[in-house]
Amino acid sequence: MAERLKNFINGRWVESRSGRTFVSLNPARKDDTVAIAPDSTMTDVDDAVKAARAAFPAWSRIPAPRRGELLFKIADLLSRRKSALGRLVTSEMGKVLPEALGDVQEAIDMAYYMAGEGRRLQGETVPSELPNKDAKSIRVPIGVFGCITPWNFPTAIPAWKLFPALIAGNTVILKPAEETPACATRMIELIEEAGIPAGVVNLVHGFGKTGEALVTHSGVDGISFTGSATTGRRVEELAAGAHKTCSTETGGKNVIIVMADADLDLAIDGAVWGAFGTTGQRCTAASRIIVQASVYDWFVARFTKAAGRLRIGDGLKSSTQMGPIVSQAQYERVLDYIAIGRKEGATLLRGGRPYSKGAGKLGWFIEPTIFTDVMPAMRIAREEIFGPVVCLFKVETLVDAIALANDTVYGLSASIYTRDVNASARAERDLDTGLVYINASTIGAEIQLPFGGTKATGSGPREAGGRGGALDLYTKWKVIYRDFSGTLQRAQIDKE
Repeated sequence: MAERLKNFINGRWVESRSGRTFVSLNPARKDDTVAIAPDSTMTDVDDAVKAARAAFPAWSRIPAPRRGELLFKIADLLSRRKSALGRLVTSEMGKVLPEALGDVQEAIDMAYYMAGEGRRLQGETVPSELPNKDAKSIRVPIGVFGCITPWNFPTAIPAWKLFPALIAGNTVILKPAEETPACATRMIELIEEAGIPAGVVNLVHGFGKTGEALVTHSGVDGISFTGSATTGRRVEELAAGAHKTCSTETGGKNVIIVMADADLDLAIDGAVWGAFGTTGQRCTAASRIIVQASVYDWFVARFTKAAGRLRIGDGLKSSTQMGPIVSQAQYERVLDYIAIGRKEGATLLRGGRPYSKGAGKLGWFIEPTIFTDVMPAMRIAREEIFGPVVCLFKVETLVDAIALANDTVYGLSASIYTRDVNASARAERDLDTGLVYINASTIGAEIQLPFGGTKATGSGPREAGGRGGALDLYTKWKVIYRDFSGTLQRAQIDKE
């Protein structure tokens, strides 16, 4: 029987005031309802914002190391429930179980990392130009944050937003993707179990209108959004108009460059993982592969063969290497893009069809799909598809490869396979992306460094840790001057 979910507002699990619900389906078995979730209204959002605002003063005054102790408890709970959470991620989102467990592990890692930040949260102390006066800067929380998360990492990405927001002293309303409400609910249940005070973390389920209500609410001070570029631009516009702190991460058209001197077997493995890992449903998925001409034919033949060997099916089965598309709407979107590619004149080298063998008859499965003879101006070469579809390109030189790689409105992740240290140095300098991998795929960001990209990939401070990471989103700077001279010292007055 499907689980009946509720919103979590002011420390209580409550139904939506609308009384309406929606269902979350298992994409590998679309007749299997994972959960029934409340379809929230503006009134539900308002209730959550009021709770968060009321909780903010007390929470923000708890010493950051004490807030960190609560995050350590959350990390411990996530670790102990990792297996069950991973299976839920696979059942609700579709990714294969090892990837789902990795999704949960990333949430665990973020909880531990941000818990430790409770004893850092560094500002700086600098000398004053005047005697008997000191000067320092400190980080302070911003207030109430609305966090809007996607379905492809239904445990990790909420953790990327919630835990830095909390360690910094903010209160939060989480609006998860409508495709994965059960995963978000389980995360909030663990946070509640750890002892979070009422109102500090709130959860409202729903669709785009719920997210827009959160973005536009006058009681929300900041927004963190991960999702499509179209929705991200709308979030940026609404937040800017209300002078809200805002960060968006909105995807990419990522690239792997394979040079003739590369370890080609390693490059094949990386390309298969980058293109078809998580069924291509990652913002860092490698949807473009650029290969130097002298090895292009060799690479294409072996890459196509490797893609054809992938075992497709229910991600809970240990033999499965590639799972389903998350929903009917996304399934149709990917098939539409495949049709567009063929119409534009690209050569469909393999795949391009629904996968209907065995378990494929039960869910939303599409074969690994490879296009060649792709022109840079084609839509399949420029637009984010978010499915198991990859375009192959042939170039003569590294300069050509980098120019083609940068010929996109996005700038999230890029990779180069080469044994030439000088070529790798030029690539890491000239590739216009937030992430660059050398002799590794476009997938594999670690939580202790900032995550994000350039151009239309998003705006605002980056996600995750390190300098320039999430704490720059969830804190604002306060500068403090203390004069203990006992006299009026006039700064910025010329002393000739």
